[in-house]
Amino acid sequence: MRTVVHLIQDDAEDRKSALAITKNLTEDDSVELDAVAVVAQGPGIEAVRNDAAVSEHVESLLDDGVSITACQNTMDMHDLTEADLVDGIQTAPSGVGELTRLQSDGYAYIRP
Repeated sequence: MRTVVHLIQDDAEDRKSALAITKNLTEDDSVELDAVAVVAQGPGIEAVRNDAAVSEHVESLLDDGVSITACQNTMDMHDLTEADLVDGIQTAPSGVGELTRLQSDGYAYIRP
């Protein structure tokens, strides 16, 4: 199975919860996972900044093999560059385009 988590939450605690849910999924031995991805878009982009309070959670997910992609449109709106993101974060021209592509490739969509 493949799963994509949409990280779009406005509230910092909700973003932290979404990351925890993603971590729980990677540690759930009852689920046979081929891939887990996270797409950060809108206010969710705050969680993948290198100065975010949850940056260690993001790094842990990357270490676990989770693919994390930031929306370039959102980054542009917030004057962010790749240097502002946690190392290892990929970018996509649009978050919604990345979500559409992943779902077309068979990823289950989760929005905690």
